[in-house]
Parts: sequence; structure tokens; C-alpha cells
Amino acid sequence: MQDSPRPSNEHFRTVFILSASILIVVMNTTMFNVALPNILKDFALQPSEGAWIVSGYSIILAIFTITFTRLSDYLPIRTLLTIGIIIFSLSSVLGFFADNYIWLLISRLLQAAGAASIPGLSMVFAGRYIPMERRGSAYALIASATSLGFGLGPVVGGLITEHLDWNYLFIVTVMVFIVIPLLFKFMPTQSAERGKFDVIGALLSGGSATLFLLYISTFNSLYLLSGLISAALLWWRINKTDAPFIQPELILNRQYRRIVFMSYIGFTLHFAILFLMPIMLEQVYDRGAAAIGFIIFPGAMLSAVAAIYVGRLIDAYGNIKVLFLAHGLLMISALVFFFFAGINQYMIMIAYMFTSFGFSSLSSSSTNEVSRILSNKQIGAGIGLKQQTHFIGSATGSVLAGILLELNEQPYEASAFALPFGVLVALMAASSFTLIIYTRYIKKLENAE
Repeated sequence: MQDSPRPSNEHFRTVFILSASILIVVMNTTMFNVALPNILKDFALQPSEGAWIVSGYSIILAIFTITFTRLSDYLPIRTLLTIGIIIFSLSSVLGFFADNYIWLLISRLLQAAGAASIPGLSMVFAGRYIPMERRGSAYALIASATSLGFGLGPVVGGLITEHLDWNYLFIVTVMVFIVIPLLFKFMPTQSAERGKFDVIGALLSGGSATLFLLYISTFNSLYLLSGLISAALLWWRINKTDAPFIQPELILNRQYRRIVFMSYIGFTLHFAILFLMPIMLEQVYDRGAAAIGFIIFPGAMLSAVAAIYVGRLIDAYGNIKVLFLAHGLLMISALVFFFFAGINQYMIMIAYMFTSFGFSSLSSSSTNEVSRILSNKQIGAGIGLKQQTHFIGSATGSVLAGILLELNEQPYEASAFALPFGVLVALMAASSFTLIIYTRYIKKLENAE
């Protein structure tokens, strides 16, 4: 955008406003995680079916997040955010009146289409307008809002579900509408820039992600074959068009792929845990929705407060050290869930403290690392693709956890959760190995210079 201001510390105020929007969007996800046991009962659903209320939301987020971030190369960020918030708010009103599973699912998918504008564009805004020396703090502020949303969501969702009904969860999310006038007051103005938007590439990207997740949830080889064909057509498309939806340079950037993989694993683990915790607390420990929310709350609040210091750590010591810290915390959380979650319900509370803190550390440091290794022209597409991978990971975690859990019969005993948590330990081991390889490569580059 030619009229865009240069990076400035003054734009940190706008990041704060955007973080408030992210808080509500994230709460929208975790509120429904806590309400999931009630929704399963109301509509007589299996866990894998109910998981689509969470994972379907994540799929649409994945598709539309990268769409909004790519559109930010041509349209003002403020305009795109306004459109997204309006869609999100109207679909929340629609969801309030949902009285069957299909209506609920459609409302959630429409919510996701609007909500997708907020996290990705917030990251793009910080990458473009916040100076590098403060960018770590900006991303940490966004991660802090995310963590706070993860903490408040279960508490608010549990109280509303237990004392009113899960339909009233949609009323909370309408509040994001009040952000629009603040954006028009504080967000810098931009002019639209002419360019070709690759609609075919966008459809192929979204189709590939959806088919991949459908295969994970059904293990239907037709979905796998269709997904591979769609991905092949997407690769052909981005190499043949002048303005591809996904820049081929990003796909070919090995270090970028490694960061995206680590982020994917982090989101898969976090959302698998968010899916499993309410069901385990309800079926193994006979806890209600409100009690479940209060058990999850301390971990997320710890992360929200710690995220402020994570930003300072990133600015002071760099992304790599914080990435190692994040992996250590997430590995500890996976191990505590695997060995101790079935012994005492408060071990779940302790384990989630490590999960939430590690997740916010991984999210902020990995995004800052992407903004460091990519050029300014690639930041929008790079963060958008990374955000899409986040939501694919979110959906993967929910669906995978549901499938592994269904290998046992209801009501579930503590032993039924051992396999899902064990798989998460293995995934974190793979991510940690990737981080070691990435670090060695970075050190080689530094020594060569």
C-alpha cells in the first residue's frame, strides 16, 4: 500500500485493540469446548461428530484466514477487518436461535468465516507496522490475548452453559462488534492497490485443507486421493500464474516449512488437550461445566500473564531460546497428562498450566521468527499460510483426539485417555527434533557470515 505509514511504536495501541478482538474470537472456541459434553447429550452425538463443532470451525478459519491475509496485499486491513467482524457478529445472532445440530454447525461455520479476518490480519499488521525491536512484544501481546481467551472461555462458557444454556454463548461473541468504531479511529488509513487475486488458487488451497481433515476424521481413501489431486493442482497453479494465492518461494523455503511444522504440532496438541479435558473431567471425575471451566482457568491465566514476559524474552534473547522453552513446557505437559491425568483431576489443572504457557510461547516466538526470516513482501502471505496451518492443526487435534477416544466404549474410564495423550508425547518429540535441525541450520548461516 503506497499510503501505509512506516513502522512506528505509536501503532502498538492498534495492536492492543486488535488483541481485544482476538480475545473474543478465542473465547468463542474454548467456550464451546466446555459446552461440548452438553451439546453431545442434547443432540445424541458421538464424540467424533461433536468434534466437528470445533474442528469444522477450525477448517473454515484455515481457509478464510489465508484468504483475508492475501487480500491485505490489495485491500486496506481496516476494511477487511470490518467485513469480517460484521459477518462474525451476524452469525453469532443466528447461532443463538439454533435448535438442531445442522443449524448450530452452520452458525459456527459462518462465525469462523468472519472470525478468520482477526487473528491473521492482526499478525500482518504487527509485522508491517511495528518496528523489529518491539515486534516480539507485539506478538506476545497477541499471544497473551489468545491465552486469556483460552482461560476466560472455559469459565464463561461453563457458567453460561450450566446456569442458562449453550445457545447463550453466542451472545458473548456479538460484543466484538464494538471494536469497529475503534478501528476507524486508531487504525492507519490505507489505499487499495490494484492486483489480481487468485480465486482458483484460494479454492484449491481450501479444498486441499478440507479434504485432508476429512480423511483424518474418516480414513476414507477417496478423501485422501482427492486431497492429493487438489494439492497437486494447487502446486501447478501457483507455479503457472503471475500472482499466485500461495507464493511458491514460501513452499520451497525449507526453514519456513520447519517453523510452520512446529506451529502445526503445537496447535494439534493444544486443541487435542482442550477437546479431551472437558470429556475426561465430566466422565471420569463427574464434574459439571462450571467446575470444568474453573479447572482449566488457572493455566490459561498463568499463560496470559507470562506472555507479557515472553515478549520481553524474545526481544532480549531471541526467538530460538524461547522456542526451546516452549517445546520443553509442552513436552512436560504431554507427559503429565499421559502419566498423571487419570490419577487426580488437579493433575489436569497443573498439566494445562504447562500446556497454556508453552503454547503462547511457541505461538509468539514462531510468528516473530517468520517475520524475521521472510522479506517484507512475503510477510503477509507467510503469516497467512502459517495461520492457515494453525487452524488445520486445531481441527486435526480435535478430530484425532475424538477418533482415538472412540476406540473405547462409553462411559470412558481413565485408561481410555492414555492412547490420545501418548500420541501427543510422540508428536512433541517430532517437533523437538525439527527444532534441533532448524537451530543447527541457523547456526551454520551465522558462522558462514
